[in-house]
Parts: sequence; structure tokens; C-alpha cells
Amino acid sequence: MDTRRTGGLIRSLREERGLTQLQLAQLVGVGDKAVSKWERGGGCPDVSLLPALAAELGCPVETLLAGELSPDEAQGGTMKRTAFRICPACGNIITTTGDADVSCCGRKLAPLPVQPADEEHAVQVEDVEGDWYLTFGHPMEKGHHLCLAAVVGYDRLAVEKLYPEQGGEARLPRLPGGVLYTCCTEHGLMRHAAPAASPRRQARTV
Repeated sequence: MDTRRTGGLIRSLREERGLTQLQLAQLVGVGDKAVSKWERGGGCPDVSLLPALAAELGCPVETLLAGELSPDEAQGGTMKRTAFRICPACGNIITTTGDADVSCCGRKLAPLPVQPADEEHAVQVEDVEGDWYLTFGHPMEKGHHLCLAAVVGYDRLAVEKLYPEQGGEARLPRLPGGVLYTCCTEHGLMRHAAPAASPRRQARTV
């Protein structure tokens, strides 16, 4: 750890969050002189303080240790890079539209790989009042069920979290250029063929 670089980053992030040295010190349980010492590069936080300090400053511990932020390259706002992540501990669903370091419950989460939907994971899609009404015969049991249904359009997305033992149905907005996804707890993330865009009520298997 470069104490000067880490100290400079602590100061920058503290000021960004509108905190005084005393306020940050109180949040992590040290004296304000300790924070001042860190920011001047005269010492580094104790290892036991790093998780709390990182949480208060809104960055990963690794960033503090490196002493610098690593901004992501601008992605131009495209939704084509949408990725899904699911925390194996709490089931939290996280979506991103570009490269990102994502963590949940202390775990770094990688994007779920996407595969074409097979017959076993096909869904029936109906246009109902401007929405896509999905029905599926996939098991909805605790150990094996669809855990999400999502649609990604040109400029926005919608996700519905699904739970075991609920009915085999979901409802999503019909978005322009929408691509439909579902995720099976055993077989992973599936991309479905584009549903028909007709506003009339109709059923189609995808």
C-alpha cells in the first residue's frame, strides 16, 4: 500500500461525500487525528478498519489499497451490453449496461453467461393491453425454478423476480426492440426469440 496515494484517495472520497475528518472518524470509530494522519500519508488505517472505512467512502477495500479509482470506459449508453448477475447468497438480481465490478454479500459477481432457450425452457407470449403476458410449464419448485423474467429494449429494461411455488406466469412491458430473457436456477440464463410485436392479443411460443 502506498500511504500517500491511499491518503489522497481517502481525502478525495471523504470530501466527495461531504464529510469532515471528525465525521468520518466517528463513523469508523477512531479519532479525527487518525484520519488527518491517513490523509497526509503519515500512516495507513488498521486492517480491521478497512471494511468499515471502504463502506463509508463508497468504494471496495481493493480500491483503498490501490490508492486510485479506475473509471469504466464510457459505453455510449447502449443496452446491447446489458448483463445479469444473481447473488448466490441472497438471490439479489443486479443488472448493468457495461463492464463493472459488482459485489453482493461479500462475493464478486460475474455476469451470467447467456444461451439460447431450448424447448424445455420455452415460454408462451401473449400481447395483453400493451404488455407481454408470459406463461410457462417450467417447474416452479424450491430447488428448480425460473428465478427471473426480463425484457431489454432499446433504451430501458424491466425485470420481474420469480419465486418457487408461484404460478407459471409473468407480465412485462412490451418494449420497442425488446429481447426476452428468463433464468433457470439449474440451467442458467436463457435468451428467447423475439416475440411478435403486433398489438393484437395473440400467443406465441419463444
